[in-house]
Amino acid sequence: MPSPTTISIDKLARLFGTPGCPSLIDVRTDEDFSADPRLLPGSIRRLHASVPDWSGKLEASSAIVICQKGRKLSEGVAAWLRCGGIAAEALEGGFEAWAAAGLPTVPAARIPTRDRDGRSIWVTRARPKIDRIACPWLIRRFVDPDAVFLFVAPQEVEAVAERFVATPFDVENVFWSHRGELCTFDVMVEEFGLATEPLLRLARIVRAADTARFDLEPEAAGLLAASLGLSRLFADDLAQLAAGMTLYDAFYRWARDATGEAHNWPSAKAGGKP
Repeated sequence: MPSPTTISIDKLARLFGTPGCPSLIDVRTDEDFSADPRLLPGSIRRLHASVPDWSGKLEASSAIVICQKGRKLSEGVAAWLRCGGIAAEALEGGFEAWAAAGLPTVPAARIPTRDRDGRSIWVTRARPKIDRIACPWLIRRFVDPDAVFLFVAPQEVEAVAERFVATPFDVENVFWSHRGELCTFDVMVEEFGLATEPLLRLARIVRAADTARFDLEPEAAGLLAASLGLSRLFADDLAQLAAGMTLYDAFYRWARDATGEAHNWPSAKAGGKP
């Protein structure tokens, strides 16, 4: 019988990567983490022993706590968070159960060094269209929910990256960029260990829209149209990114849950002809 203080692997698997996912907090010991330095997508590492120090600063209404096996560390931290008014649960079976189920995990070595506030900082060219909105969406939903994105003049990306300790992406001659026929989004899906079928399908759509290869995925034409429309609606790149988050949330949920669904009109009414 499930515990009232825990959440199942299956339930979390439906939540992760969605805007409604609780904050994911990894409290494994340094020894356990060093033995397998991967993270649940979107999770942040915290020290269980210092929960009194950081729990009051946590900007979240709900949280899921992950330790190695889903026992004392996650149960204790979750209980402490509940004392602070945060709806918190421990992950049943912990990191071991998640990994054993073959669910995605992000190699910690691929996540850039965080700043003093615990955020990864990224920089790219201003006036994004497709790849430069898709990649921030992927990072915030599956890698670092607090990631900061700097949009600057193309010729200044390299210098800004150096001066502000930011990670450049979707520009030439950097790690996070196009590789052959693959777009930066493709590269991030692979390098971050996120090659699930829904994200691989979304990656093909992004690639097709970004390179005008509409033969790859028919939905790409719609993504291109929506992306170009957003770029004209918003003069501010961060406002465009905020709107783009919802756009990619919708495309992801379609790729995950609704590819077999068709829209019929008019709908059949009771007693009427189908």
